Amino acid sequence: MWLRRTVVCAMVVPLAFLVFRDAPVRLVGPDRAAAKPAEPAAAPRPAIVSRAQWHADESMVKEDAVYTGTVKAVFVHHTGHTNRYDCADAPRMLRAMEEMHVRGEGWDDIGYNFVVDRCGTVYEGRAGGVARSVRGAHTTGFNAHSVGIAALGTFDPGVPVPKALIEGIAKVGAWKLDRSVDPRGFVRMVSTNDESLYERGEVVYLHAVAGHRDTFQTYCPGEALYAQLPAIRNEMARLRDRKR
Repeated sequence: MWLRRTVVCAMVVPLAFLVFRDAPVRLVGPDRAAAKPAEPAAAPRPAIVSRAQWHADESMVKEDAVYTGTVKAVFVHHTGHTNRYDCADAPRMLRAMEEMHVRGEGWDDIGYNFVVDRCGTVYEGRAGGVARSVRGAHTTGFNAHSVGIAALGTFDPGVPVPKALIEGIAKVGAWKLDRSVDPRGFVRMVSTNDESLYERGEVVYLHAVAGHRDTFQTYCPGEALYAQLPAIRNEMARLRDRKR
């Protein structure tokens, strides 16, 4: 069974370990042609705070964006921050996270494609264009053909997950996921990294909307947020149905 290697850590790991090592590499061949905009989305584009608006430090970005085509899966994360932040402080927290990912982890940019705060505000994460399929550094072995959405905070057992946060994740996920994929269904994916729960080249079937822990030995996105994935899937499906 493809679930045989899933491991849940016993404690919340530091932010530096929530998006592990699978830094993107420049691709060649057919994937380079995928830089063109995707087909019309199955749900409306949500309001997104751009990198310019949260004052990302573009001088830290080391490489051009890499595009991987159709988004087949959404991976949900949490960032490991305290939950007692004022939403007005989210841009400052994002700038600190960008610096940690680039200067601390040695990546070429922030790892997540999008970040959602507890007020439901959606922020552009990794550079390259929110409407394109930008390869991130969020889910080891499964960064291609996926989008990483991180909830700003920590979601241990019993921690309330704000409704606005659930809705924010669902909005951006419904918009980014390819229109042919059912958010409540499963997708075929191929691991690209032995450091995931699956060997490189191994074919696995994952929830189209999955948690980071489904593919990597980590507690992320936390017990409380992981328990809300069915609600996120249902809300994504509802948003997509409304557009028909």
